[in-house]
Amino acid sequence: MDIGRRHLLAGGLAAIATTAVAAPAAASARETSTGTATGTSSTTTTPERLKGYTYPLSARGTANLASAPPWHYVGDIVGVEFWTSPEAAEASLPTGLDRDPSSSGHGYALFIDWQFSGDHEEYLDPVRSQYGEFLVLMDAVWQGTPVAWCPFIYVDNDAALARGWVQGFPKKMGEIHQTRAFGVPSHAAPTVGVGGKFAASMSAAGRRLAEAKVTLEKTSPTLPALSRPIVNLRHFPRLSAGQHDNPAVHELTMSILDTPQVANTWVGGGNLTFLPAPGEELADLAPRRTGLGFRSSLSYTVTDLRILTPPAR
Repeated sequence: MDIGRRHLLAGGLAAIATTAVAAPAAASARETSTGTATGTSSTTTTPERLKGYTYPLSARGTANLASAPPWHYVGDIVGVEFWTSPEAAEASLPTGLDRDPSSSGHGYALFIDWQFSGDHEEYLDPVRSQYGEFLVLMDAVWQGTPVAWCPFIYVDNDAALARGWVQGFPKKMGEIHQTRAFGVPSHAAPTVGVGGKFAASMSAAGRRLAEAKVTLEKTSPTLPALSRPIVNLRHFPRLSAGQHDNPAVHELTMSILDTPQVANTWVGGGNLTFLPAPGEELADLAPRRTGLGFRSSLSYTVTDLRILTPPAR
C-alpha cells in the first residue's frame, strides 16, 4: 500500500506523521446546516449550553479533563526492544489487524517522561502538564501496511487518560518512573553518553508490572520504536439493556503526529521484565529475549486522527 508523507525524519517518524488510508464511507444521509436530514422530515436540534471538549462539560468550559487540540508533547524515552511468543503477540491483536509474518512476536516497551501543553503555555502549570507513561507497541499488519499495535498503555495523569481514550489508546492509571539525567555532572545521575545507565518501572494498583534497564553504547540517527504508524481501537460500549454487546463506537484508528522530532538518541543493551498481577494481562507478552535498549527525546503535536475501516465485531 502506498503511504503518503507530510514529514520525513531519520527516525522513521514519517510513517507515523501521515499515512494515506481509506476513509470510511460517508453517511447516506447528512444533516444540512438547517438541521434537515436529506430525504427526511425537518428536525430541530437544541444546542448544548454546557461547554468543553471532554468530561466534565461545564458553564465556562474550563473544567474538562482535556481541552480541544492542538496537543503539544515533548518527553524523554527509555525503551527496550523485545520478542515475545508469536502466539501471544497474535492473541493481542484486534479484528482487522494481522500478525506481521516477518517479525512475529516483536515489539517495544516505552517509558516516557512527558510534558504537555495546548496553545496557552499550559506547561507553566507543571502539576497538570507533566506525567509519566508506559506503553507496549507490537508489530502488526493492516491491509498490507506494517503498523504498530498498542495493546497496553498506562499513565499517571487523568487528563492524559482522557486524551488517550479520545484517540483510541487503551489507557489505564499507573505509576511510571525513569532515571533522570541533568545538565550538571553528579554521582546522583548517569551521563547521556557511553556507559550511561538508565532504569524505568511501571506499577498499577500497588503492584509492579514492568521494569527495564538500559546501558548506552553509541548514538543513533533513528529512534528504533517509531518506524511504523500506531494503530489503536476506539471502543465505547453501550449500557442500554440488550445492547451491551453492541458498542456505540468500535473502530480502528491510526495516530497522526504533526511535526515529529527526535534528538539525542542513544542505543545499547537492554533488559526488560513484565510481572504478573491480578486483573492484568501485560505479563502474557513477557519477553523471551531482548534487543536494543535506547534513550531519546521526542516531540510532536496532535490535531487529527485517521479512522480506518471498522473491524468486524
